[in-house]
Order: sequence, then structure tokens, then C-alpha cells
Amino acid sequence: MPDHLTDGIETDQQLGLRPEDVPSEPARRWRLLLGASPDGSGAGLSGDDQAMDRALGMLYDNTSDGEPGSKENLVVGMGSSAPRVARWLGDIRRYFPTSVVQVMQSDAIERLGLKRLLLEPELMSTVQPDVHLVSTLVELQSLMPQEAKATARQVVATVVEQVEKRIADKLRSSVRGALNRAQRTRRPLLGDIDWARTITANLQHYLPEQRTVVPERLVGYGRRQTGFQREIVLCVDQSGSMATSVVYASIFACVLASIRAVKTSLVVYDTSVVDLTAELQDPIEVIFGTQLGGGNDTPRALAYCEQLLTKPQDTVFVLISDLYEGQGSEQMIRQLAAFQQAGATVVVLLALADDGTPSYEHDNAAALATLGIPCFACTPDAFPDLMAAAIGRADISAWAAQRRQASAARAAS
Repeated sequence: MPDHLTDGIETDQQLGLRPEDVPSEPARRWRLLLGASPDGSGAGLSGDDQAMDRALGMLYDNTSDGEPGSKENLVVGMGSSAPRVARWLGDIRRYFPTSVVQVMQSDAIERLGLKRLLLEPELMSTVQPDVHLVSTLVELQSLMPQEAKATARQVVATVVEQVEKRIADKLRSSVRGALNRAQRTRRPLLGDIDWARTITANLQHYLPEQRTVVPERLVGYGRRQTGFQREIVLCVDQSGSMATSVVYASIFACVLASIRAVKTSLVVYDTSVVDLTAELQDPIEVIFGTQLGGGNDTPRALAYCEQLLTKPQDTVFVLISDLYEGQGSEQMIRQLAAFQQAGATVVVLLALADDGTPSYEHDNAAALATLGIPCFACTPDAFPDLMAAAIGRADISAWAAQRRQASAARAAS
């Protein structure tokens, strides 16, 4: 097996297992079905079987070690353990077939305390809603009892408000500032002169005797455009590993859509493609319009997005994906290169989250970087500055490098 497929998977030798310790197929199946014995004895597991056993144990083992499957951690754990639950949802999709995943998700509604949490509002006060909890609720929305969905929407509304309060104003001001700078001209008409900036730029030409400034250069703006100045297309991979990124991207798309000078489109995809642009006036509807989980078909999504690039030279195209594409990788790279060659500003975000270093397909990221298409993870707080740089046609790779250097310097101090 190629090395890149075995990264992170311990071999039998690394686990200290001898050939005679590796269980037969019947013993393996019984071990996964029954779990470990209380004294820890029984057939050993290796590789993916260990990950499958952990995923099953987190849900079905009645332990007391603080895992989501434990009695002590059913409801209260959904606060601090929401990131762990979100990872668990991703693990079960990776290791089990769809029919088994559906059963485990249904069991999770009861065993993780979600149903009780949503049906008893007084318990909600014990939980701090966050983006991870939102992604979990969205992923399990089809399995929720009808009476619980109203509470779930309240949770999502709370988190949306928190994120908007933290970032929305900065995003709007950054984008508008970039648009204004893009419109600035050194040869404005009389009615378009920015007198304050013109005076500041010409202070060295002040004549004390005449108490006046002689402007050698004018600063102003071009005629205000009645149409869109820029177009922004967010194309978001909604496979389970991108859950947090999907939530943030949905909220930010709604904020961008509120800026009249920008035409914003939001496209989400797994193996199918959904255009949520028409819903951007309501971030809650957008978030519940996503379908987290399943596989992904990035080439299909890019083929759809191609028709949205009506003015490539004025378009910022952002693909938010971990680039795990499989057989479609070469086609995906060709499509993104074509967008760039047509004049669009193309950026690939490996994650839009603050969960630390993301998992992503390194070969695809390196191939895109070779073509001059920047690929990096971006925190939600840095996203406004990123959009301002992209709208201003700055060197995004250099911008990202400066951010990394600044972050490293802060960490070292």
C-alpha cells in the first residue's frame, strides 16, 4: 500500500502485535461487535479496526471516562465535547457503510443526549452553543423529532449572532474599503475630488505667505458605478470533514451579500451541487440548507460555478475544500487553472475554521501552488482581511506568508 494511504495508521509491528496475536476474521467481527472485555483481554485489533472500535465505543460503551458514550457526559458534554462529537460523526462516515451510519446517527440522538437537550429548554442553559454544536445539529437534522427542530434553530440563531457580532462589521468595512481604494484615481473630475486626502497628500507644498496649499496631485474617486464592482463566488465542500468551514462560510456569504456593490454567490456540494445564493438574506436558512456528510465531486461543482464567472476579471473565486478528491484531482486542478487564466482571482482555503492545522490532500495543494493558486487554511478572524486583499488584487500567497510569519512571531514571544 502506498505510504500516503497508511499515514496515521499503526501497523501490527508498531502496535507490538505478533502474527499469532492478529485475530481471525470471525474473531475480529465478534471483537468489534462485543467490544473489549472488562479486563482488557480478548482478540487484539490493528489499523482501521482500532479506529472503528473507538468510534463504536464512544457511542455504545457505558464507560465513565468522559467520552460521549458515557452516562456522566450525555448532556453537559455536548458543550465542551462538541468538537469531539463532530469528529466522531466524520469518523463513522469514513469507516462504516451508509446504512450503518444512519443507524449510529439515530442512536446518537438518544445516547449523546441531543434529544433531551433540545426538548428540555432548561438544559440548554448548561451548554455554550458554538459552531461545532451547530454543525452537529445540522448533520443530524433529518433525524431530529419535529418538536426539537425549533430549539435547534434557536441554537443556530444564537451562534450566527455571535459570529456576526465578532466579525460582520469588520468584513463589511474591509470589503468596502478595498472597493473604495480600487475606485481611487489620480485624475478625478472636479466633483469627485477627495479634498481632505488631496490636502494631506500636498502638505509639503504649503505656502506660508499665502496660507494656502498648492496641490500638485489630486486624489479622488472615479464615477460611482451603478452595477456590481466585484463578484464573489464561494464554492464550499460540504463533506463531513468540512463541517465547521461550512457554517462559517454560510454566515460570511450572507454578510457579503448585504454589500450592494458586491454580487455574492454561494454554492455548496458533496456528490451533488446546490446553489444557495437565493437564500443569502437569511443565514439560518442557508445553514439548514446544507447537507453535511457524504462524499464530494469537486469537478462537478466547478463546472457549475464556471457559468457564474460572467466577468472573470472582476471575480474573486474561493474554493473551500480539503482537496481530498481521488480520481477527479487532475480535472479539478485543470478547472481552477482555467478560472485563473480567464482572469479570476482564485483562492483555495483548506479550511475556514479556528480548529488548528487541518487535514488536507498535500499533493493537490502543492500542484495548485505550483500554478500560482494560493492554498492555505484561514481563520474566521482573518477572512475579512483576506477578502480585502483579494478584491484589491494583492498577491494572496505573499499575504498568507506574512500572516504565517506574524503568527509564528507572536507564538515565539
